[in-house]
Amino acid sequence: MKMIKMTIPALVCLLMPLGAAAQQTLTLEDCHRMAVDNSKTLSQARTQVEMAGYDRKIALANYFPNLSVTGTYQYNDRDIALISDTQSAALTNMGTTAQAALDGAFAAAGAQMGAAAQGAMTQLQTAIMTNPALAAEYMGSPMWQTVLGMLEQMDFGGLAAPAIAEPINAIGQSIDKALHPDIHNIYAGVVSVQQPVFMGGKIVYSNQMAALAEELARSRYDQEYADVIIDVDQAYWQIVSIAAKERLAESYAGLLHQLEHDIRVSVDEGVMTEADALQVKVKSNEADMLLTKSRNGLTLAKMLLCKRIGLPLDSEIVLADENTEVIPIPAKEAGKDIESVYADRPETRSLSLASDIYEKKAKIARADLLPKVALTANYLVSNPNAFNGFSNTWNGGMFNAGMSVNIPLFHGFEATNRYRKAKAEATLYQDQYKDARELILLQVTQQDKLYDEAMEKLTMASSNLESAEENLRSATIGFEAGVIDSDTVMAAQTAWLQASSELIDAGTELQMAAASLRKAQGEMNENK
Repeated sequence: MKMIKMTIPALVCLLMPLGAAAQQTLTLEDCHRMAVDNSKTLSQARTQVEMAGYDRKIALANYFPNLSVTGTYQYNDRDIALISDTQSAALTNMGTTAQAALDGAFAAAGAQMGAAAQGAMTQLQTAIMTNPALAAEYMGSPMWQTVLGMLEQMDFGGLAAPAIAEPINAIGQSIDKALHPDIHNIYAGVVSVQQPVFMGGKIVYSNQMAALAEELARSRYDQEYADVIIDVDQAYWQIVSIAAKERLAESYAGLLHQLEHDIRVSVDEGVMTEADALQVKVKSNEADMLLTKSRNGLTLAKMLLCKRIGLPLDSEIVLADENTEVIPIPAKEAGKDIESVYADRPETRSLSLASDIYEKKAKIARADLLPKVALTANYLVSNPNAFNGFSNTWNGGMFNAGMSVNIPLFHGFEATNRYRKAKAEATLYQDQYKDARELILLQVTQQDKLYDEAMEKLTMASSNLESAEENLRSATIGFEAGVIDSDTVMAAQTAWLQASSELIDAGTELQMAAASLRKAQGEMNENK
């Protein structure tokens, strides 16, 4: 048994440093930072700011030329024909037709030449025969007989035309093919450049509106940031308050247990009755229950803070102000003029920006009523090449440049009504902005008064605690001297407990009032 008694304290001493090392000490600034880093709401708000920044860059791109490249492909099951089928047939057979005509012409010419040669021969023979001397000399000569034989064998009717059908047909077929472009597979590409010159102010106002929208997203982020900070402050000081009340409950329970012990001694000595001991016993049990509730409340409050700062709920944390004897008194923010408050409050900035955004939106709607001018330039290339007899090549393209002007005339007053709607929305946000200014003025004034009331309450609670402590000291001395009964001592202890609790509540209330005042004055922005 002695070994066990020695071992248990040794184990406790070894485990205590481990438990202490597992605890994490956090200041209020640490809690703020961790809550900001782990807040899903703030993460979404940061994403909204990032998206608004991209929108601003998108609007800025409208100032620059729009350069694009487009490529297309198309398959056709038929070619186009620039001439009819009849004309195509005549063109492909033009050589055959010309050959037939030429052959006929040569045949007619040969017949005429043969008749003329025969007549001339007859006339020559007649002339020779009428002259006996010539007839005797030539008619019998071998040379003459050879000439007569050659003349008789000549066939002028068989005069042949040259062969032109095939080459002319080839020429016709080539021309016909050119008049039937191959468009089964069409490829085309175009490079386009468009530069807006005047869009009625739409591009300018769109960029201004995008910049305002980005500021609006930042303002909404600041509003979410302030809500996160105030929630952390509330959870933090609630833990400090509960921890202080836990220590108070321990002290109160200790006083009652000591009183219970003293009365039990007096009962044993016969000075006091058993009823007096039972009365103190009831109060002691109530103090123990109060201590249990304080410890459970502290555990739950720390779990809530862990949830808000992104730690596991069962994390062992200790706050820097948790064990302080007196809750620190926050310094009151210096008075700010109300216009500075309006400028710093996210709510008024959001409404003001929203009003400006809808003013720009109205101007954008008005821009749709104005003419629009843009410069264009294109380079087009195709296969078949339309600039080279529809040949299947990529050689050569076409460049063109020009200007386009669009003048809206009438579309059911659509643009006009959109302009009027945007103006009405701008007026709506202007009215909300004016109303918000009045509410903020009321809120700042109210929080300032609440801070002063909390400070006065803290002063009174401090004074009451001093009186309660003196009363408890006197009652305790009197009870020990036997001149004061136990009821008076317990009443003094209860009064001391109440005064101490009120002082803790007043200190916590003052901290929350200071935080609410900073929020009302717009001092909880991230850049503050």
